[in-house]
Amino acid sequence: MTTAFDPLDLGGVRLPNRIAMAPMTRSRAYGPGLAPTDAAVRYYAQRASAGLIVTEGTQPSPVGQGYPDTPGLHSDEQIAAWRRVTDAVHAAGGRIFAQLMHTGRIGHPSLLPDGLVPVGASAVAARGTVYTQDGPKEFVVPEELTEDGIRQTVADHAAAARNAITAGFDGVEVHAANGYLAHQFLAPNSNVRTDDWGGSPERRIRFAVELVTAVAGAIGADRTGLRVSPGNPLGDLHEPEPGPTYVALVQAIEAVGPAYLHLIENDDRALTLELRKRFSGALMLSARTVGRPSGPEELALIEDGTADLLSYGALFLANPDLPRRLRAGGPFNTPDRATYYGGDERGYTDYPFLDADDADDADDAEAAEAAQAAHDA
Repeated sequence: MTTAFDPLDLGGVRLPNRIAMAPMTRSRAYGPGLAPTDAAVRYYAQRASAGLIVTEGTQPSPVGQGYPDTPGLHSDEQIAAWRRVTDAVHAAGGRIFAQLMHTGRIGHPSLLPDGLVPVGASAVAARGTVYTQDGPKEFVVPEELTEDGIRQTVADHAAAARNAITAGFDGVEVHAANGYLAHQFLAPNSNVRTDDWGGSPERRIRFAVELVTAVAGAIGADRTGLRVSPGNPLGDLHEPEPGPTYVALVQAIEAVGPAYLHLIENDDRALTLELRKRFSGALMLSARTVGRPSGPEELALIEDGTADLLSYGALFLANPDLPRRLRAGGPFNTPDRATYYGGDERGYTDYPFLDADDADDADDAEAAEAAQAAHDA
């Protein structure tokens, strides 16, 4: 029986276990030009015992930024800063993918340089507010991407993917979930286009397919992943019947052959199983839970074949040595929600490790020592 602690070959990258660190926005890119800082180096290296780390959402271009102090992958400064992160993770024995996240209409002009404004699939504003340096601001009507704008955005993702490899990442995850730009193309209430990029599911999936195709063409399909969240209402999106759209999307990317599909599960386990059946690559699952973060209970989803990898968010944020804790059944540090976004190293790099003496076997002890060394650096 396969367990979450068994290795996995992911497009030629050998993962030591099947427990992934999910991408989590932390809004601490205080370095020059929205670059990761020394604290980010420590933060990611501490969590190198993950089978795979997927970074926080990283904008592929200046206009892709939707929140304060989020990092990019479109400048030499950012590449150099990320290189320090990947070097530290690799030195601690880890594997790390960069998540490319263009927020689209989720953002505000005050967050963008040089008079840029948020863009979207259509000129339809999201309801609600976004946090800015001046406090919450109402979302604005985005500028609808023209055909040329779409092509430029796709090219920006390919360029950022090449930058990621230059920065030492093992691969790239394309973000098409959680209400951001690619998801805005997928959802019928934010994509009201009547051209070849909107209307039917086959047209609404086109932008996400183009992103995956371009990134795979730039760095290789074996280094490419895609994250989706069918039916997720974040960002004021409404997908009343997500099944046909996501089945069509998975069928379309099969020809490209990305290494994995990262699925944020809704309450329809049947859709999860349908997408798994139709996708020949690895399925990374952010399992549906109610009232709690994913925990030891979800490990059975590897054993019963529902998923190939499990992604953990809040629990990995608070437990840098999460694979060891999951194997042992705990104990688990409690995440401090007040320190999720922005701030200093409190709630970022100061969550305690288990003592190395608590490791179950020699392999665990070696991983713990490497992670602790990164913690102490």
